[in-house]
Order: sequence, then C-alpha cells, then structure tokens
Amino acid sequence: MASFASKADIVEIERTEPWPDVAPASTLYQLLSQTAARHSDRPAISFQLFSGASDPAVTLNWAEFHGRVTQAANLFRSLGVGESDTVAYVLPNCNETPAVLLGGAVAGVVCPVNPLLEPAQIASILRETGAKVVVTLRAFPKTDVAQKVAEAVALAPNVEAVLQVDLLGYLKGLKRFVVPLVRPKVAATHKARILDFEAECQRHRSDGLDFADSAGDRVAAYFHTGGTTGMPKVAQHTYAGIIYNGWIGHRLLFTEHDNIICPLPLFHVFACHVILMAAVTSGAHVVFPTPQGYRGEGVFDNFWKLVERWKISFIITVPTAISAKMQRPVDADISSVKTAFSGSSPLPVELFNRFEAATGVNIIEGYGLTEATCLVSCNPVDGVKKVGSVGVPFMHSNVKILRLKDGAVVECATDEIGEICVDNPGVLEGSTYTEADKNRDLFYHDVYLRTGDLGRIDEDGYLWITGRAKDLIIRGGHNIDPAEIEEALAGHEAVAFVGAIGQPDAFAGELPCAYVELVTGADVTSDALMTYAKQHVSERAAQPKYIEIMEELPKTAVGKIFKPDLRKSAIMRVYNAALGEAGVAAHVERVVEDKKRGLVAHVARTGEAHEGEVSKVLGVYAQPWEWAE
Repeated sequence: MASFASKADIVEIERTEPWPDVAPASTLYQLLSQTAARHSDRPAISFQLFSGASDPAVTLNWAEFHGRVTQAANLFRSLGVGESDTVAYVLPNCNETPAVLLGGAVAGVVCPVNPLLEPAQIASILRETGAKVVVTLRAFPKTDVAQKVAEAVALAPNVEAVLQVDLLGYLKGLKRFVVPLVRPKVAATHKARILDFEAECQRHRSDGLDFADSAGDRVAAYFHTGGTTGMPKVAQHTYAGIIYNGWIGHRLLFTEHDNIICPLPLFHVFACHVILMAAVTSGAHVVFPTPQGYRGEGVFDNFWKLVERWKISFIITVPTAISAKMQRPVDADISSVKTAFSGSSPLPVELFNRFEAATGVNIIEGYGLTEATCLVSCNPVDGVKKVGSVGVPFMHSNVKILRLKDGAVVECATDEIGEICVDNPGVLEGSTYTEADKNRDLFYHDVYLRTGDLGRIDEDGYLWITGRAKDLIIRGGHNIDPAEIEEALAGHEAVAFVGAIGQPDAFAGELPCAYVELVTGADVTSDALMTYAKQHVSERAAQPKYIEIMEELPKTAVGKIFKPDLRKSAIMRVYNAALGEAGVAAHVERVVEDKKRGLVAHVARTGEAHEGEVSKVLGVYAQPWEWAE
C-alpha cells in the first residue's frame, strides 16, 4: 500500500511501477490461487440472507472460496463452455454469485445480468452474448427471478443449460421446512436442461482445474450498460482490465486485514471489478448483506449494527444509500470504519457534510464507467478532498479533456470544459462493445475512449464532471435512456414533440420527467399523458414522474429539441418547490451555465433568508446554487 494524498503521489507510483510490469498476475485464476495460498485461513466472503446483526451468516475462507470457484469453472467447462463461450448469470447477491462470476471468467466469458430487468431485456442480452449456460435462482418466495429467467430463456434458443441456485440452504429452523411448501411453481417453456448448481458443482474437483488455464490476456467478461431500451450495449472486459482494477484497490487501499461491506449488486462493475477483485488481489474480506443489498428488507435500519458486527473498515455506497442512512441514527460502534466510498452519481455537498458530521467518517468520491472496465479516478484518501469533484485520475489512467474545433480534436486548457476521454488498461481500444457498429466514433485518436461525460481538470489535477454529452438520465446509479420515454409518449395521437430529461431529486440524484408539445388543435391533460406513459414505458424506473405541456419546446436552428433549456426549467421548478415547502424566503431567479460548474441556480431573497437556510434545502441536490447578483 502507498499513501495517496495528491496527484504527485500518483505520478510517483506511475514512474516507479510501470504497467503491465507490476501486474500481479496474467489470469484471474492465477491471481486467486496466489491469494488463496497466502491467506488460506482468512475470511474471503460472507453472506447473510437476512439483515439482522445477529442473523445467521455463512463465511468462506480463501481456501474454500478458491475451491468453489474451481468447481464452478470445471462444471462450466464440462457443459461445453470454452474460452470464447458465455456463462450468463441472473442472480442476487449470495456466496454462489462471486463463485459463478470468477468461475465463469476462468472457464469462458462471464456475463452478469441485472435481475431487475424484464424478461425481454434479459433475453436480448442472452442472445447478444450467445450465452450457452445461465445460472439463476431456483424459485423462492418473495422473488420473481426464476420466473423471469424461464421466460427469457424461452426467447433465447442459444441457451443449452440452466443451473439453479437454491437459497434454501441459507435458512435455519422452521423457515427451512416451510419454504418448500410455499415455493412458487415455475413452468419451463424452454428446451434448455435444468440442473441444480450445488449438486453439479459437487461432481467436480475443487483442488485444481480439469483444463489448462488461459495462456494470457483475453476477453473474460461481458457487462451490459443499461437495458432500458430493447437492446442494451454490451461492453467487453479483459483479464488485464479486471486485474488492473483489483491492483489499484490493493495498491492504494486494502490489505488482508480489512473488512469491506458491499451492499451493491454483483452485476455492477463497481461491486464486481473493484470491490471483489480488490479483495481477490489483497486478501481482504467482503461482506454481502442480503440478496438485494441496499434494497434488502431492514438493511438500512440495521446498517450501523452490521458495520459493528463485521468490524467494517470500508463502506461501499452510493448517494441514494447515503441519503437513506442519514434518516437513521448511528446506533452502533463504528469506530472500525476508515473510509466510505461513493460512486455512480454526483454526491450533493449538504449530504456529504451531514454524513461526515453524523459518522465522523470521510467520504471519498470517485468516477468510473463500464466501458473502461471501471476505475478512472477518485479523491485522495489522505489528501485534499474537493467535494463535488471525482478526484485525481489513478496511476496509468490517462485522462484528457478533448473537444472538436474546426474539425480537429484539440485538448482543452485547465478548467476548460470538454468531453472526458480515457486511456487506461481497462479500455479495450476498437472493441469496447460486442457490436462493431457501436464502436464507431467511440475513440479520439484511436486511443482515448469518449465517455460522453463533459468535464474539466483543474490546476491541481482534479477531475470535475459538469454534465453529459449523452442524454442519459441516471436514477440512483441506474442508466435510463430518454429515448424510451420520448418514443413512448410520441405514440400518443395528441403529441407532436417530446423532450425527456432527468430532474433533480434529493434521494435518487435524478428522476425522469418529460416536456411535451402538442399537435396543433389537440387537447390532452398532463394527467392523461402520465397514465399513457405508465402503460407504454415498459420499465418502471423510466416512467416519468412529471410531465409538462408547453406551447412550444425550445429547439435549435435545425429543429432539434434543446435540452439544456429544459434542464434549467426543471432545476428552477424543483428548487423553488423545495424552498417554498421549507418556508425559506428565497426563490431561484434563473439557472445559468457556468464554465466550470455546469448549470448553477441563482437564488434571490424574497425576505430575510440566510445562507444556511438555503444550503440546508438546496444542498441535498447535485446542481450547485449561488446568490443572484
């Protein structure tokens, strides 16, 4: 481990530890085997089905976890999975999930799938990746994962086998006898073989692979980047990129003595490639509370007690979860905690301050994206944390702010806004996505991945995100394509034009909303359009929370809807409603585009409002404010 207090520290590590010379291994199985040999008796992963601080938990040490991964890899290879074949999994968090993740990547190419997606979306991912094997849940009370996967596999004829994980093994006492009596029935309408995952694993050796490990670097994982419209993009990740992410975690943060609580889902790159892989590299211990993580029943109510139970040193979180935690008292001994890491969306300043005041724990904000395998930057653990920035780019992560000028790509000056572009070991140049067409125009100079995020780099080397070149709405870290909302509402006979954006939200960061221009002479209400949207926007998370009918939508000279004006309108509306509800004598006079900070609300007093009152109300939102001149 090394101290990380400034950009200078990163530069020094880069100078003395060139990549890939310092890569700890060339394959995931080699890396896991090394760690299991060094720390065989130390805890690797723990899972508890329920969230109580005294509820039963199952812990695997590194030797046991290595054996589970080995059995899974041997099982997948016995089912015909070669290095270029796909093992998909649609699973909540449990001890089997990381074993499937690593075992799938050792035997072939692993593809984690979000269990919250609809069957048609799951099926599209299974078809796009050519999945031969799918690992999912056996039918279990209070979850419809098995039902959705059965429907999805029926739409994906390439799937040859479905392996089922049964959560029954985690139950104790009376519940263990009751569940089989109330287990939902699932009709299999597909032709794939259905097998019991645990029983099949036990048929295979755990002390070594039945096949030769990969000779070196290759594509080892597919991660989808959404799924809110018919066919999501699927990004390709290599051994080198995955190992690079794990190396960063160990090099700067984790040792075998750390305990990490990770209530994030194991279909997300942050949980898989950063947290789990940093543990695999360092020998740290990762705790996964409940199958649904932060969404699990009682997790927020019991969170601080879970931290005390497991002597957690690092908390992995997101802004929505931080907001929920701040609605509960810190009712346990959390003195073991060193740091909390927050990602997925911008963290409001007020929420940052409230968390640190309530817990005494520093929050480190970072930045990453699926297309770069994950990690790009984070605020220094031991140095200056610039709230609102996403910190300093990691070693061997070359970040440039680029823009087009007179048809040429030019690098922006300090504090000048442009597109954030990244070159690091997690970027697969030219083949980022499985579909060749989706890689077109994705790189500048054939090297720098265009992230679609707008940002700047300040004089100290800190990266700031100021907006998105892409129009994605990010709701609690979940990407929503506005096109899905726009296409659905455009199907209404009274609608001429639609512009969907993300409006500020204190909990989710953004919520989808839509602005509509009607056909001349048409007559329809916003309520009627809301009802229509609920019927025609298939994904629940994408259904707009607000629809406004405008006489005419703002448009560019070529007739394209000008969304910056819609975002300004949404900020003004949400902020003024919040100020009014709080009884603060102030209002947003206008929203302006700031060269360094993006959209900024200008607030004017209507009475004796003071700065603290306004900050308390507006500080929970990601977009900044300042007094109007």
